[in-house]
Amino acid sequence: MHNFRYFELVKQRRLLKVMTNYSSPVLPPATIGIIGGGQLGQMMALSAKSMGYKVGVLDPTDKAPAGQVADFQVVADYDDLEALTELANQSDVITYEFENVDQVALKKVKNLTRIPQGIELLTITSHRLREKTFCRHHGLPVTPFASVKTMEDLEAAVKKIGQPGLLKTVEGGYDGHGQFDIDDQTDWTMIENEINQTEWIYELKQNFVRELSIMVTRDGRGRVIAFPVSENRHQHHILHTSIIPAQTSDEVKRKAQSIASHTAEALDLRGVLGIELFELASGELMINELAPRPHNSGHYSIEACNISQFDAHIRSICGLSIPPIRQFEPAVMVNLLGDNLLVARADWPSHPEWHLHDYGKAEVRDSRKMGHITVTGPSIESLLASVSQFR
Repeated sequence: MHNFRYFELVKQRRLLKVMTNYSSPVLPPATIGIIGGGQLGQMMALSAKSMGYKVGVLDPTDKAPAGQVADFQVVADYDDLEALTELANQSDVITYEFENVDQVALKKVKNLTRIPQGIELLTITSHRLREKTFCRHHGLPVTPFASVKTMEDLEAAVKKIGQPGLLKTVEGGYDGHGQFDIDDQTDWTMIENEINQTEWIYELKQNFVRELSIMVTRDGRGRVIAFPVSENRHQHHILHTSIIPAQTSDEVKRKAQSIASHTAEALDLRGVLGIELFELASGELMINELAPRPHNSGHYSIEACNISQFDAHIRSICGLSIPPIRQFEPAVMVNLLGDNLLVARADWPSHPEWHLHDYGKAEVRDSRKMGHITVTGPSIESLLASVSQFR
């Protein structure tokens, strides 16, 4: 048996969960189980706790960020079926904080609890080729792409689609990992050594003017609820700064809202979905990625909106209503990577305007997301100046 607090298997409670009408709301003090114990899980848990829910977490790291604020943590690998069964038996609802959940294991516990987001959402969004194919099938704008398994496939894709392009693994990889630039400077020997190891997708690289994102969900009544559009600035393929509302035209924002609504309906969405977008010089938008959970660029909503993305996520998976989202004033969010957290801690006394979020991770590592700062106010320029030491 795995060592964790708050463990009690009750047959009657399990039967009651299975017999309950799946469409009925899940109300406090029900238990929400979260697969993943990182910062997204932590903020989900804090939101759920504020509403009166109990929270359990599955994560292999003892006292993971989400585990620190939950009622109990199951310390085990994500694909540990026994551990996942323990979490399911204790939870009225299961959710997840990342895409790469073991879908086979999750299917085996689906009759023990509610999984409102379903497993198909993971099947689509955890696999870049399936995700792009889904978008194209539903008329959602994506860059030209092709499946690649061999060097011959890659040569054919480059010839058909053109270059420069990006070769990405279809599964795994994030923040720039698991991908190669394909252009006149490509190291073909390196690619030849890697290409037979897994499946890939080749995408035409787009010359965009800015990166945007939007969070969207559907509430218990099936109504689509979308957040303001965020403008995102990256460094070394990692999100660094988000500006909300995005400094783009109202027409582009309307297009992003339309894409968000269309995507939510096509997925029969429950829970929050993050949609990353490229804005082209023409004003057209293309979907870069879908994230089936709250998104880094939506953290600003905790301080800047009437409902945070984490509140919306919990309400959605529990079948509750969500009011229209209102942003009180402009906001800027900056990620604290590695040692920048230590700088932020030291400077915080001089910046009362900062909303500092420290994720409580045990080890500070370069390029690791250790926390974030959100600032709100009437002037984007002054907000950017407030966090300028982290540029």
